[in-house]
Amino acid sequence: MLPTTKKVVVGLSGGVDSSVAAAILCEQGYDVLGLTLWLMRGKGQCCSEGMVDAAKICEQLGITHEIVDSRDTFEQYIIDYLVAGYEAGITPLPCSQCNKAVKFGPMVKYAKEVLKADYIATGHYARITYDDNLQRYQLRRAIDRSKDQTYFLYDLEQDILAATLFPLGDTLKTQTRTIAAGLDLSTADKPESQDLCLVEKHGSMKTFLDQYISERPGEIVNTQGAVLGQHLGIHHYTIGQRRGIGIAAPEPLYVVALHAGKNQVVVGSREETHGLECTVDRVNWVSMPQPTTPIRAEVQVRYRSDAVPVSVIPLAGNKIKLVFDEPQFGITPGQAAVWYDGEIVLGGGIIDPIG
Repeated sequence: MLPTTKKVVVGLSGGVDSSVAAAILCEQGYDVLGLTLWLMRGKGQCCSEGMVDAAKICEQLGITHEIVDSRDTFEQYIIDYLVAGYEAGITPLPCSQCNKAVKFGPMVKYAKEVLKADYIATGHYARITYDDNLQRYQLRRAIDRSKDQTYFLYDLEQDILAATLFPLGDTLKTQTRTIAAGLDLSTADKPESQDLCLVEKHGSMKTFLDQYISERPGEIVNTQGAVLGQHLGIHHYTIGQRRGIGIAAPEPLYVVALHAGKNQVVVGSREETHGLECTVDRVNWVSMPQPTTPIRAEVQVRYRSDAVPVSVIPLAGNKIKLVFDEPQFGITPGQAAVWYDGEIVLGGGIIDPIG
């Protein structure tokens, strides 16, 4: 148990998880402050509605609530990042980028420099421990594996992990709801967010992207190059997609590749979407130093995918190569690949475009 005089700034989104995280830290005797980042106008968490709910929680808990206008930062690191990625024919993962560049990094800086706090905390389901032998903080999966969010947190570096608390890491989601109800928190029955914040605000990713990317008609081709139909923009497609292709065929068609240069969507059978290897860029080694020789691990290439056996091979620069024991479905450029040793996050990075 840490000394109870420690000051901690809790990132409050207006949801039940961050609310309970703040309540737990108050009960443990920390000097708690609430902080909400204003990322967008509109409905949903991270927006105007979330700020109101966060303010209510702070009033209930008797703690100070601050709001930091982060809209320009969000525009630069998330909106611009997403638009550029989709235009290039990849499917960017905004959450890990947002956690590092918009949320955790700026929060730690503001908490320490302005609020003179010792830590920040969030309602993420993850755990942090310290390995004395490696002299390194380690990011670990949450006890509740169904809610584990380490896939989105792989890009947090040692200085951020050292300054971060995850009060819900040892808590089941059902327990979180029970705690919230027991404390009569105003967010106890608030529905859980199911979509990206941008999807919550705009209704769909397509609606969001259509505001920034103009239609650019092009060809839909099969893997042999035969033209099967037309599309209105490659940004409407992602690797592994089956629905919404609009091509009649005897067997289901899946998006196999996106060629930005040719403005083509390539489709094929489900088997043709499988790959045995990929390269990963912008690698962050989280819980271990960067190795110089290949290691064995289990990797997730999507948030909801199972962790599967893989060989992780270091390459020149900040890259690695993943060689899967068995071919994997829908390896998608722009998404994260995160590799584990059991519950420990070893590292992660962004999947490179094919070719």
